[in-house]
Amino acid sequence: MRQLMVLYPQPADVQQFEADYINHTALLHEKMGIPSEVKPYTTMKFLYTPTGPAPFYRMFSMPFESMEILQAAMSSPAMQEVAADANRISTGGPITVLIGNTQ
Repeated sequence: MRQLMVLYPQPADVQQFEADYINHTALLHEKMGIPSEVKPYTTMKFLYTPTGPAPFYRMFSMPFESMEILQAAMSSPAMQEVAADANRISTGGPITVLIGNTQ
């Protein structure tokens, strides 16, 4: 199992980011044909650390059965549009994309 993770840095405007993120996940559902009531992904908001804000504000994580399926999804025009939107809403700097292997 492969895991796609997208890390969003602390946004310049949290309220605007949250509004944009709702629309962003709706775009993901639309472009990838995911029914609105289904969430094959998880999200996490990071809390303050003992030394201050975490370097990232939010993480999106979605599993894929194989690297081939993940690569096919990532290279699709639909996912390219979703990725461009992720970059657009990330007002605190560029997103970080990680791919992991769940064990």
